[in-house]
Amino acid sequence: MNKKSEIIVRELEKFFPSAKSELNFHTPFETLVAVILSAQCTDKRVNEVTSVMFQKYNKPEDFANMPIEQLENLIHSCGFYHNKALAIKKASKDILERFNGEVPSKFEDLLTLSGVGVKTANVVMIEAFGGDAIPVDTHVLRVSNRLGLVKTQNPELCEKKLEKIFPKKFWSQLHKRMVLFGRYKCKAQKPECENCPFLDFCLEKKEKYRKGARK
Repeated sequence: MNKKSEIIVRELEKFFPSAKSELNFHTPFETLVAVILSAQCTDKRVNEVTSVMFQKYNKPEDFANMPIEQLENLIHSCGFYHNKALAIKKASKDILERFNGEVPSKFEDLLTLSGVGVKTANVVMIEAFGGDAIPVDTHVLRVSNRLGLVKTQNPELCEKKLEKIFPKKFWSQLHKRMVLFGRYKCKAQKPECENCPFLDFCLEKKEKYRKGARK
């Protein structure tokens, strides 16, 4: 790592020494369902839905056999409920038919599940199986661009670049810390730049300075 990446790792650890996902789950399958529901939805809202739903429905067979309308009603408040219900139902059937009812622990197998993309598979690998990955969500993408680590709005390209910059042993915790940093500090609107340790190389700060200079 270069000096800049070392600073990022060190300072993010200071901000969030025991970073963990804010989604609630207890099993690999609950993890998968929660992550699917979290797309374009807050973790808080997902937890409100799953805290009730998982008490009664928390296994692949529960969702595989459930009428799609019932599942849509259960997850309606998470948004995009029709697509998410289809993804959960199809993934549940895939798990039952091809993986003996167990969520696969290999990244390549997770990608074969209906409705599971790279980011979802990576998050499940981290949270359910202790894998090393650096999933890129909207927060990680924003922070990575602002700190000059990448110059792309493509999550998969961002992920590949971050994997080259940071050693594998840092990936999972770095992902969690960047998510929290983006969610609570380096926000999309009105980022809290006061006392930020990254101001020296923050592109957001430079852009604000250029705009101010033009006035």
